Amino acid sequence: MIMDRTELTTPPPLPAATPAATIAPAPAIVPPPLPADKPAAIATNSLTKRYGSLIALDALTLRLNQGDVFGFIGPNGAGKSTTMKILAGLLSPTAGSASVLGKNVVSNGEFIRRSVGYMPDSFGVYEDLKVSEYLEFFASAYGLPRKQRRTIVQDVLELTDLKYKQDAFVDSLSRGMQQRLGLARVLVHDPPILLLDEPASGLDPRARIEIRELLKELQRLGKTIMISSHILSELGEFCNKLGIIERGKLIISGTIDELMAMARAHPVISIRLAPQAQHELERAVAVLKTDARVDQVEVIGSELQVTLTDPRVHHFFLMERLVAANIPLDSVAPHQMKLEDVFLRLTKGIVQ
Repeated sequence: MIMDRTELTTPPPLPAATPAATIAPAPAIVPPPLPADKPAAIATNSLTKRYGSLIALDALTLRLNQGDVFGFIGPNGAGKSTTMKILAGLLSPTAGSASVLGKNVVSNGEFIRRSVGYMPDSFGVYEDLKVSEYLEFFASAYGLPRKQRRTIVQDVLELTDLKYKQDAFVDSLSRGMQQRLGLARVLVHDPPILLLDEPASGLDPRARIEIRELLKELQRLGKTIMISSHILSELGEFCNKLGIIERGKLIISGTIDELMAMARAHPVISIRLAPQAQHELERAVAVLKTDARVDQVEVIGSELQVTLTDPRVHHFFLMERLVAANIPLDSVAPHQMKLEDVFLRLTKGIVQ
């Protein structure tokens, strides 16, 4: 049985005593256009956080629509966790503003705690509790009606594939199971917004695949998800938007295609000569370097990597020049960029 948001009752406001701290690739699912009057799921305007002379977040301006799945990319210390903590109401910004579903995160704490599920990159568990007891504890902390808690917990256990572990003690779970339990915890109050800070960190390949499939299911359920990760290839499988942040500054954000286009300011074309023409590699380099439309030519293994000066110029002229020089060709094709290539081209590798 897969949990649907209609099956969970929106919980009442949390009691005042509840602490805030309790709280290419395969095509992504593209959310439909939003009505003009529908508020952004997440919006920040010049959001800034300083710790003395250290600027952890520098004038971040970002907008995510409801239903977006946003991959937040950046080196350690770039400001990803700081952004999420502010959006979750756990940190106050030094300057600027942030809102969730149209509500300011600073002045609407109870609304934010009801609307946001925040999973930090590392979190503690209660060693003397079983998995089901752990989730029922948080269901109670979020003010869910007693009569509904067990049903909701069972739904969340099924969604996260933890039902067979419901009677296991949480400290007996593997790292991957604990990450799934962390996701289950942020889902018990059925928040429309999920902030997931490195949910696949430290997991083995199988556990990463399981977490990825779970995130795809949450996407299908219509959740708005902001997820930070260093596993860039996996973000490309289900995120419809990406943002790259470095030293607290958002360098660029947009769809995967938009980021690819920006990183490909100088297109790279891969050329393979025919097998009988491998001895012509150096002559091919000399022929192509004489063309003003060519910025750089490198020999990488048995291939030529040709960088063009202008992304608007089609690469057909490369074939014409080589054929005219009687150099037989095997293939000519644009170099397929990966998200790792985009990240390396658009960042400088500088940390705080």
